[in-house]
Amino acid sequence: MTRKGSLGVRGIVALVMVLPLLAACKQEAEAPPAPPRQVRTTVIAEIQGATTVNLTGRIEAEDEVPLAFRIGGRLLENGGKLGERLQAGDLVARLESQNEENQLRAATAALAAAQAQYNQAAGHYDRQRTLFRQGWATRAAYETAEKGKNTAAAQVEAAEAQLSAAEDLLGFTELRADQDGVITTVGPGAGEVVTPGQMIVRVARQDGRDAVFDVPSQVIRSAPANPDIMVSLADDPTVKVRGHVREVSPQADPITRTFKVKVTLENPPEAMRLGATVNGVMTTVQDAVIEVPASALTRAEQSPAVWVVDPANQTVALRPVSVKRFGEYLVAIADGLKAGDVVVTAGVQALHPGQQVRLLESQQ
Repeated sequence: MTRKGSLGVRGIVALVMVLPLLAACKQEAEAPPAPPRQVRTTVIAEIQGATTVNLTGRIEAEDEVPLAFRIGGRLLENGGKLGERLQAGDLVARLESQNEENQLRAATAALAAAQAQYNQAAGHYDRQRTLFRQGWATRAAYETAEKGKNTAAAQVEAAEAQLSAAEDLLGFTELRADQDGVITTVGPGAGEVVTPGQMIVRVARQDGRDAVFDVPSQVIRSAPANPDIMVSLADDPTVKVRGHVREVSPQADPITRTFKVKVTLENPPEAMRLGATVNGVMTTVQDAVIEVPASALTRAEQSPAVWVVDPANQTVALRPVSVKRFGEYLVAIADGLKAGDVVVTAGVQALHPGQQVRLLESQQ
């Protein structure tokens, strides 16, 4: 009896010790769930990329040609002055013309001699023809006279051609403007010996003006097909005009590695004179991009990732993404997100997959 009683007491004591533990476990099991974590989010939207490019260039003539002599010689006079306006037919420069004048006199004399020989041969032919018809001259004499006349006529034609060539050579000693324009470059001066084709003056024709820019290759690659370019004077931005690309150099400059781009101006104002410095503004359009705040970016297995909110149950999931470009405040996403996704932008380090969140005001 005594032993059974002692065991009963021990059992009671053990039961008393276990009951508080059971009560604690029950209280822990019945504890309410943690409230949803508050997070800030942004709704993803595709942004059409656009970049403004500013370039510095100069005004040049749309059509600029060098004027040169067709023959060589000693330059007697170069009256071209930088900036001078020329009219078609104006005399620009002259060569010494003694040799050409002598050739002209010789050609004139040769033509006169050939004409005299022709007159003599023609008279002889007429007499022989009359005698031949009357039977007083042989056919051989008649044919000889006819050949003599034809030969003299050919000599006259040759002399006339030589005279025309001599007149042309004499004319080539004078250099005249073929169209209206402005002299932009002056070459050799009086007394110098020049060669055929050597530039004497360079003339900008007045039928158009270009804005010329040296453009890096990356700007050319990102430019649209037919960009509009706003051109303004560097010293007076209020003087502006719209332009269109007319020509892009096919080869880069060997020193600067830039490409020369000529922009035709629409009705350029008078203030945009040749040689003036201008600024050009062009907007380049890029493909649509998705950007998120830099604070939204975290890592999953050593790869970039973001927390995406499921709108149906307000839980988050970690989604890997590919980054196209890092910026100071924004990160461009190449793959992994689409328009309409809700991305957590603040509190990303305290989240775990499947966690419920409460959205604060979204960032747009």
